[in-house]
Amino acid sequence: MDASLARFLDSQVRDAPDACVPPLVEVVRDFLAGGKRLRPLFAACGWATGGGDRDDPAAVRVGAALELFHAFALIHDDVMDSSDSRRGQPTVHRLLAGRAPDGSDAEHFGLSAAILLGDLCLVWSDELLHASGIAPERLHAARSVLNTMRTEIMAGQYLDLDVTAVGDEIEGAWRVVRQKTAAYTVKRPLQLGALLAGADEDVVRRCAEFGDPLGEAFQLRDDLLGVFGNEVTTGKPSDDDLRAGKWTVLMRLTWQRADASQRAVIEELHGSADLSAGGAQRLREIIRDTAADAEVEAMISARYERAVAALDVLAPPPWAEAALLELADRSTHRAR
Repeated sequence: MDASLARFLDSQVRDAPDACVPPLVEVVRDFLAGGKRLRPLFAACGWATGGGDRDDPAAVRVGAALELFHAFALIHDDVMDSSDSRRGQPTVHRLLAGRAPDGSDAEHFGLSAAILLGDLCLVWSDELLHASGIAPERLHAARSVLNTMRTEIMAGQYLDLDVTAVGDEIEGAWRVVRQKTAAYTVKRPLQLGALLAGADEDVVRRCAEFGDPLGEAFQLRDDLLGVFGNEVTTGKPSDDDLRAGKWTVLMRLTWQRADASQRAVIEELHGSADLSAGGAQRLREIIRDTAADAEVEAMISARYERAVAALDVLAPPPWAEAALLELADRSTHRAR
């Protein structure tokens, strides 16, 4: 898949309509180099479950298209979160701000250029998918799932913008989990791979039985890493979510269980733009004191077990089942 991406990006350099494009292609190339490739791997397992040949190069191109879609989502996510780093490197908008023309507003240039580059990754994702060699009728059959995946992530990003709501209602946090990350990380790539291989609706339904709980577990782990993760391994500051005031499932549970004095601290510090290291540590202590982190860990374990049990129903080929088991473990026990 890396070779497929490299060939596609090389073609974008070769056929660039303007000299401004090749340097942007290299930014994308560098950004893609650090990915975990989870979505392409899930798509490959879906392809196999749908009856596709594991050696078919079309399946690899589908995975590459999904990785470009993921790049679009991450570039825009970093803009919306005002993040400074991703995978231990400057985020795309920070990198491009450093290339602003003399005399221009560097921050505005970086943000604007990153939005355009994210859009370009989205367009390229579609271009690569339609040049994958998949038969037109199968592309048509998968179109509904593809469109739903795209709309889901936009809805999730929109929901994630609401960082101000304080209260006991946890359903809002679950909506972000399910729309922004869970579906497009596991379920939708599995379903896309299966449909593009020619699977019927029953296989698509069974993909969801595995993908839904595992996708939720993936995001719950991400929420814990966003507060307790090691910056060296996660590649981004462990206080970003706290500074942004994100009302994740973890923070909703913390608020529900907190007493009056703890809630006062949360209201003061959670979402503070100038949150100090000490303030972040106070919030972590409250999370631990309320055992919200332990509850999220239990949620992750329960969803992992549901996903593994669903493999008996999904019934993928033996090599794909082994891969899905490994991916389930990596998704829920990862350090980044």
